[in-house]
Amino acid sequence: MDRERSDEVIVVGAGVVGLTTAVVLAEAGRRVRVWARETGGRTTSAVAGALWWPYRIEPEALVGEWALTSLDVYGELAARPEETGVRLVEGVHDGLRLDELGTWAARVPGLAETGQGLAARLPLIDMPVHLAWLRERLGKAGGTVEERVVSGLAEVPSSVVVNCSGLGARSLVPDPAVRPVRGQLVVVENPGIATWYTSADEGEGGASAYFFPQPGGLLLGGTAEEDAWSPEPDPDIAAGIVARCAAVRPEIAGARVLAHRVGLRPYRSAVRLERELRPDGGVLVHNYGHGGAGVTVAWGCAREAAGLVAPGPAA
Repeated sequence: MDRERSDEVIVVGAGVVGLTTAVVLAEAGRRVRVWARETGGRTTSAVAGALWWPYRIEPEALVGEWALTSLDVYGELAARPEETGVRLVEGVHDGLRLDELGTWAARVPGLAETGQGLAARLPLIDMPVHLAWLRERLGKAGGTVEERVVSGLAEVPSSVVVNCSGLGARSLVPDPAVRPVRGQLVVVENPGIATWYTSADEGEGGASAYFFPQPGGLLLGGTAEEDAWSPEPDPDIAAGIVARCAAVRPEIAGARVLAHRVGLRPYRSAVRLERELRPDGGVLVHNYGHGGAGVTVAWGCAREAAGLVAPGPAA
């Protein structure tokens, strides 16, 4: 297949990692098109609880730097929450201790141990708003988003391709090391809770308790079921989520249910962020396998991925 314009980059995937990577590339002067089977509210990113925190992502030594880079960006974006969807919200990680975390934790402003766990004021991101903002920012930089079904990376004609396909990388690369970790959420009418909460305790199927106050309601979680592919909410799981969260904040028990959500986290034993040459001489940069922390590392990984793309002429 003939390559399209040699100075163009095609980013495969329109979740938070793909869009953020596309923004970084476009603002660096590349011509960027995003190809994705699913965009906007149909992506896994759109249903994420989206608290900044390295969760189910490896390797820790690299994740810390990617996450801290992103933390700095989100801190700036939080000055415009209605536009960007990013707010700084106080909360607690119940049962966690600093000595259980990597060296990155010492560089998180205000992260402190309490009698309950770790307290902090962290970015909490309203993902539908944030994804729309990223797409608008990409458009202002000259980039575009196209709904395209890609069955294999070899069919993408650009001389430079950045693979941000998330769980789709399992078949597109193909990479069987990418596995789904199913997360289910319940959205309820917020009974007046203004802080976020997570519990370090996990039961069968990764069952835990967490809640995040978002503009559209209080997001309750959650689960982390490995190798589970069902996108349909399970009523019994939903009831368990509400019960666990209500055990922490009793007022949740009577909150009106607004919606049920399911997302399949694209887990891999280690994030794949590397450059390789395609058989036709083009460049392929992989940026996938972020598990439950795509939002947390998006800007750090995007900047590293952009650095792996060969320099090209300005748009």
